[in-house]
Amino acid sequence: MNRSRDARRHMIREIVRARPIRTQQALVAELKAQGFECTQATVSRDIAELGLSKLPDGHYMLAGDLRLQRMMADLALSVVAVNNLVLVKANPGTANAITAALDGAELSEVLGTIAGDDTILVVTGSDEAGAALASHLEKLRRAP
Repeated sequence: MNRSRDARRHMIREIVRARPIRTQQALVAELKAQGFECTQATVSRDIAELGLSKLPDGHYMLAGDLRLQRMMADLALSVVAVNNLVLVKANPGTANAITAALDGAELSEVLGTIAGDDTILVVTGSDEAGAALASHLEKLRRAP
């Protein structure tokens, strides 16, 4: 099955967000499992275009996700989901910086964000997306 470059790159984002990918060959295999036929050379170009970085533990992470992870770990105090809304409490004066990182990560669940001084409200498309986003943000918040 042959799919477009944009669809393949979207799937790469989803794959590296869902599980640790340490090699380009592993990413090619994951893409094939999702119905994308591609070569290691194509995946190498996609990695460069998407700005994936290899972390010290050896797995790939999107640059926007890395920035968001740092912001959440350093500045966020709590994450709570209520239906399709996610509320993030942060240190005073840091909500706008976290929100910029959240918007920059281009997470598929996020429809929009609003930031105050120490509070962020994130709107998602469904209750399930809200729960998934809250879980993801909490995992980032607790990361070392």
